[in-house]
Amino acid sequence: MGKGMSGGRIVVCPDPAAKFAPEENMIIGNVAMYGATGGEVFIRGMAGERFCVRNSGVKTVVEAVGDHACEYMTGGVAVVLGPTGRNFAAGMSGGIAFVYDKDDGFDRSFNGGMADLESVTDPEDIVMLKGLIEDHLKYTGSTPANEVLADWDAALGRFKKIMPRDYRRVLEERRRNGDGTKREMEAVGNG
Repeated sequence: MGKGMSGGRIVVCPDPAAKFAPEENMIIGNVAMYGATGGEVFIRGMAGERFCVRNSGVKTVVEAVGDHACEYMTGGVAVVLGPTGRNFAAGMSGGIAFVYDKDDGFDRSFNGGMADLESVTDPEDIVMLKGLIEDHLKYTGSTPANEVLADWDAALGRFKKIMPRDYRRVLEERRRNGDGTKREMEAVGNG
């Protein structure tokens, strides 16, 4: 799903008559958004393995992911509102991911070879993260999104920002040189 996506919006929701909790069930398969360069994706439920591998620009919200999510990601934004599989962010060189670490165990799933875990403190990041979650709720009726937004101040402290080290260094250098705002610089990184 969404392979090579370059714009537009994809919204995936189970049938409203479904008797299961989407956030606890696989809604889309493996390798979704492979190589995507733009657009928005909102998924009401879990994604399979290798979610957003080689993402280069799509902004997406999903409620849980399998192994190897955000692998080799070079741009874009991925928000995960629930559990992740192992090896998250392996080879991630660009873009930003946010994971809602409700049970404080994400560090065991995170591959820190090229990226760091940070708290979400930057005002621009907070506005973007909250806006994406609000959009996710609007488009999908997501229970996890509703819970996060209902107690936003407490929930914000449980989010982890995944930031590639080299990407941060380039953004900081460009900011020091007056080469644009943070969001403008990220847009350049997204292609």
